Parts: sequence; structure tokens; C-alpha cells
Amino acid sequence: MAGGPLRAAAQGITFDEFGRPFIILKEQEEQKRLTGLEAQKSHILAARAVASILKTSLGPKGMDKMMVSPDGEVTVTNDGATILGMMEVDHQIAKLMVELSKSQDNEIGDGTTGVVVLAGALLEHAEQLLDWGIHPIRIADGYELAAKIALEHMDSIADNFPVDKDNKESLIQTAMTTLGSKIVSRCHRPLAEIAVDAVLSVADLERKDVDFELIKVEGKEGGKLDDTVLVKGVVVDKDMSHPQMPKVVKDAKIAILTCPFEPPKPKTKHKLDVATVEDYKKLQEYEREKFTEMIKQVKDTGANLAICQWGFDDEANHLLLQNHLPAVRWVGGPEIELIAIATGGRIVPRFSELTSEKLGKAGIVRELSFGTTKDKMLVIEECHNSRAVTIFIRGGNKMIVGEAKRSIHDALCVVRNLVRDSRVVYGGGATELSCSIAIAKEADKISTIEQYAMRAYADALDNIPLALAENSGLNPIQTVADIKSRQVAEKNPRLGVDCMDSGINDMKTQHVIETLIGKKQQISLATQLVKMILKIDDIRIKAPSQ
Repeated sequence: MAGGPLRAAAQGITFDEFGRPFIILKEQEEQKRLTGLEAQKSHILAARAVASILKTSLGPKGMDKMMVSPDGEVTVTNDGATILGMMEVDHQIAKLMVELSKSQDNEIGDGTTGVVVLAGALLEHAEQLLDWGIHPIRIADGYELAAKIALEHMDSIADNFPVDKDNKESLIQTAMTTLGSKIVSRCHRPLAEIAVDAVLSVADLERKDVDFELIKVEGKEGGKLDDTVLVKGVVVDKDMSHPQMPKVVKDAKIAILTCPFEPPKPKTKHKLDVATVEDYKKLQEYEREKFTEMIKQVKDTGANLAICQWGFDDEANHLLLQNHLPAVRWVGGPEIELIAIATGGRIVPRFSELTSEKLGKAGIVRELSFGTTKDKMLVIEECHNSRAVTIFIRGGNKMIVGEAKRSIHDALCVVRNLVRDSRVVYGGGATELSCSIAIAKEADKISTIEQYAMRAYADALDNIPLALAENSGLNPIQTVADIKSRQVAEKNPRLGVDCMDSGINDMKTQHVIETLIGKKQQISLATQLVKMILKIDDIRIKAPSQ
């Protein structure tokens, strides 16, 4: 009997001083919970709300979103991952949609809007099945079966575009498809060429690997987007440490230092008292000797340019100028590493370890100035290791440069994916519609209840071309119905929504190309997330303690 009151107390029942029981109703209102079908409907509503925000940004005619941060900074973009990353999302299921977009961005780099729109469409069609009384587990099983059919069908309709450094046109067309839906679409051909050249410069085609660490993307506002260039080398947002140092260094032999130009400090807790003028002059002379010794050690190796991770004071700067040794200071760690890779040099932590073998080599190092501003950047070209490249973006303002950086990143990822797997499918909703037809055919062969979920999955895939047609100002239902009937009649899985020419077209002739690896990832990630959301029937939040 002793355990009875304790068990009761754990259930919210307690006793007063006279032993009379009473129930605690504290925070019951704040802990209002939804369970079962009601909870699932709530989750689907939250996910659909997120998907509906991104739906209008899909495709080349999609709308842009203006995101304003709490401190008033404005970002204009139609990149799904960027929009969701900057949104304030409170609902737990909506946060899962944000994570879905990030997963697509991290793994593939492109298709972040499409994957969220697809997940929203799958949940929307699942809601109707729940209303019919179909169990969520059966819906999830049907969706998994449909996704498997879609992935197998994509393999059968994919074309192979072999990656060849001599014939880059197919790669450029694929990158142009990605850039066509961005703000920078006005000059998407030159940007696509830059992205392809950058990836092929650093790609290891034998291992089918691309090291993105060797591609640096720098931006500077003030110019035109057309002025964007690919530098076969490194661009550093620094200038020479002294205004009278030469602005151009040819046949540069670069000492890459992570040790500061300053006298060594005693590593003890003792202090040094300078009591007289003579003591001060001795200390000053010692410092000058040390600076001169350091500069001599650099000069003796044959270096004609010093790049230092740390700063140095005016005296060291003056001595560097006097000794005709141009120098750059306060260069960040990642830039130092990239310079070392590009020039074939070694990063030196102590002056005593510096030798001529550890110097980096570059054909030319020059200072780049912009218009009438004081802004300057350092360009290191014709490097010993030409694999390291920098994409230098220009733009009218900070927003354009920021969006161009995001767009270039997407294009680089798409070209990298083609290096990994050279198979492609066609855009404009053609692949989704072809998969939808294939799933609907398979659903007719199944007698179990999963057939309803499979048909719902096929209908959900139609939402991608519906959104593309709607965003292009076409009649969405009629356009999609016409494409489907023509795909079946002509047995042509490449027919899709032609957003630019108002109608239906063969996406192969329009050069609207997407990577197979990216499209498969979209289907897989969206299906996994929807299955997970369908299996959640309750959210319990720990009540805040008083």
C-alpha cells in the first residue's frame, strides 16, 4: 500500500496536510496537444505552408523573394535553401522542411526549391488519403514503392553525356539550365562557361573527383556582371603593405610566412623595466637588428615577395621598403593555404626554417584597383600549380554580387555532379511527368491498398510541371494534360513545359538538362521526409518550469 500515494502523485494527484487527494491542473492550457489524425493534419498544413512559399520561385520565370534580416540587411534571391535558411520558422515540422532543403543543398547543390515543392505536394495528396481512412503506414509503404519505381524509370530514360575537356558544350548547357532560373540569367552563358572551366581546372577525371577547396569565389561590387572573370590563380582581398611598394611583381618567388615580423618576446612572467634613455635606445637598436636579420633571411633565399599571416609595425614596413622586398600582411589562414597550393610553396612558421626550396612561384603578382575607390585586391596568376582557380565576380551592388555567388555555387555543384556521374535527364517537368505515367501504370497492376498511395504519388509528381506552367503564365492543367497525352502517344519522355516559348517542347532540343544524380536525390529525400512526417502522430513539448 505504501507505493499507492507515490504512484498517484506521479500522475498529477497529490495530498494536502489532512491526507485529502487533489489533482494539479497547472499549465494544462499551455500544454494543449494534438494527437492521431488531428496531429497529422496539423503537420501536413505546416509543411504545405512552407512549400507554398517556395512554389512561386520554381523555374526560370519564378518570382524572387526579398528577405530582410532583423538588423535590416536585405537579400533578394530565389534559391530555396537561402530563402528557408533566412526564414523564422517556429513549427517543428516546418523546421524539418528547412532541413530537407539544406540536405539537398549540401549533397547536390541544386534543386533545393523543387525538393521542398515535391515534399509539400506528397503531403497534400497524403491528406486526402488520410481522410479516406487509409492508415499512414500503408500510405508511407505505397510512397516508398512509387519512389523505387520512379528511380528505376529515371535510369531507363537517362542519357549519357561523357565529360570531355575538349568538348564542353554539354556541360555548359547543363550549367545554363541551373543559372536560367536565377537573377543572373541575363548573362548565364558566360557564367556557365566560367563554372565549367573552373571545375575542369581542378577535376581529377580518372578518380571522378572535384576538390572544391581549390575553387575560390570572390566578389566586388561596383562593376558589371559581364566583368566576371576566371583567374587561373588566387585573388586575395589585400594590397601591398606600403603604398610605395611596386604594384606588379613578375617571376614572383613568394615567401609564405605564418611568423610575425617582430622581435621574439620572452616566454616568461618577468618584466623589462626601461629606466633610462640609453636603455630605450638599446632596445630600439635590438629591435632594428632583429628586423634587419629577418628581412635578410627572407632576401637570402631569393624571395622577391613576402606574404605574411600576421601584421608588422611601421618600422618593419619601412625596412621592407628600403630593402626592396614587397610584402602583404594580414592574409587569412584559408587564403594562405590556397596561395601555398597554387604556387607550390610551403607555409613557413619560423624565419630560421625558410629556404629557397620552400618558396612559391608565380608568373605575375599584381595589384588590382577598382574605378575611383581606394579598394585594391591582389591577383596571383600563372601559378606553379595551375589547378587552383578563383572566380572573381563583379556586380552593381552587394545584393547582385551575393546572388551571383549563390548562383555560381549551384552551377559549380551541377558540373561537379556530371563529373561524378555523367548521366542526365531533361527538365521542364518532363522527367516528373514520365515517372508519373510509369508509376500510374504499375499501380494498376497492384491489388493491395498501396495502389491508392502510388496514384497519389504520381499525382504529386505532376505538381512540379503544374508549378512551372503556372509561374510561366500558362494554363497549368491544360498544359500538363497535353504533355502527358503527347508523352504517351509519342513515347517521348523528353516533352516538358517550355517556360520561355509558351508551350510544349522537346527539352533535349531546348537544352534544358538536369543531372540524374540531382533528380534522384530530390525524389529520395522528399520521400524519406514525407514518410517520417506521416509516422508522427503526436508532438510533446516539455512545459517551461516555473
